[in-house]
Amino acid sequence: MTTRNRGKEGSDDKLFGTSKMQQLIKEALQDMSYLLSRDYADKSAVQLVGNRYRLNVRQQKAIRGMSASVTQVEQRKLSELSVNQLVGREIMIDGFNLLIVLESALSGAYLFKGMDNCYRDLSGVHGSYKRVQQTEKALLLIGDFLKECAVGKVTWVFDKPVSNSGRLKTRVRELAEAHGFNWEVILDNNPDKLLAESNKIAISSDAWILDRAKRWFNLAGDLIENKIEITTIIESY
Repeated sequence: MTTRNRGKEGSDDKLFGTSKMQQLIKEALQDMSYLLSRDYADKSAVQLVGNRYRLNVRQQKAIRGMSASVTQVEQRKLSELSVNQLVGREIMIDGFNLLIVLESALSGAYLFKGMDNCYRDLSGVHGSYKRVQQTEKALLLIGDFLKECAVGKVTWVFDKPVSNSGRLKTRVRELAEAHGFNWEVILDNNPDKLLAESNKIAISSDAWILDRAKRWFNLAGDLIENKIEITTIIESY
């Protein structure tokens, strides 16, 4: 059994844990929103704001994930569904995106609540996925929640090029069979495009997907706010 988790890095309390740093991040986000709303490129906006507030690479990654233009926030709200609208509907899950943010939440890592109310983390796949202690618990939280919501068929999509995605696919299938979850699990070379173009409800916090999906639901947000005890959330406002 693995002893790995997705908890904090050694410097995270200093970078994010003080009220002073959290206020600084909120101010930086307002500047990010201002620039993005005036069509600055994401990379350019992060560089400008990062330099102004003297943010290091990890802090810049956090504000990049949290920020959005005014138009993006408004459009995402229009396409977002409530939990009551999930009954009987087919959904498609951005597998690594959802699983890793919940693993991070269960590990006590810092999470970042974006301007669109989606939660994001600072972990990443980086070409290879490794299960952690919290993987199975995260999957069961998802499965139990979706069963309670009486959703229709659930399709998990994992990035085929990522190392160990095949093993994870097998484990997710086994868990679904053991617990009676109506899940299909597939590997795809371009999951983002698949989710963005699907008629199914997208489950993701990936900004590129949210800006293009016909309908989406903030599943990670619902679980983090109602099912997981966590004190390391950095707010946007």
